[in-house]
Amino acid sequence: MTYFKDCRTLDEVKAMYKILAKKYHPDCGGDTETMQAINAEYSYACANVLKGENLSQEDTDEGIRLSEEYRAVIEQLMPLTGILIEVVNKWLWVTGDTKPVKQQLKDAGLFYASKKKAWYYRAEEFKTTGSKKTLDEIRAKYGSEKVGSKHRKHVLN
Repeated sequence: MTYFKDCRTLDEVKAMYKILAKKYHPDCGGDTETMQAINAEYSYACANVLKGENLSQEDTDEGIRLSEEYRAVIEQLMPLTGILIEVVNKWLWVTGDTKPVKQQLKDAGLFYASKKKAWYYRAEEFKTTGSKKTLDEIRAKYGSEKVGSKHRKHVLN
């Protein structure tokens, strides 16, 4: 992976992708082959960030599949207002004013964790039995990365 090797967060990966697309997209004077390589690495880089670990090259296909799955969910959630989307380990968590968007969260494949008072999404292979830890304890253990946090600051206040 060469294009996204220095990216550590989802926001950094997205920002780098925009820069590369402006430079290498065929409509901007680039070529299709280079843009396809960038797209493949973009999926790999997203998977790397979302899984929270370094992926070996053998994991590339699995990483791309997971990246596309999570990205599709995130894209459904991004237009919703009043919510905070976080990547915590291998799960997406949604908090904030979720009641008005309850149906959209369900439609995107999220489930409600009543004890945590939060919605979550995880790929089938990361399914576990319910944890007695609070969402804050889970964040403390795995870390948390806010998705689209620049647009959602009002939720944190």
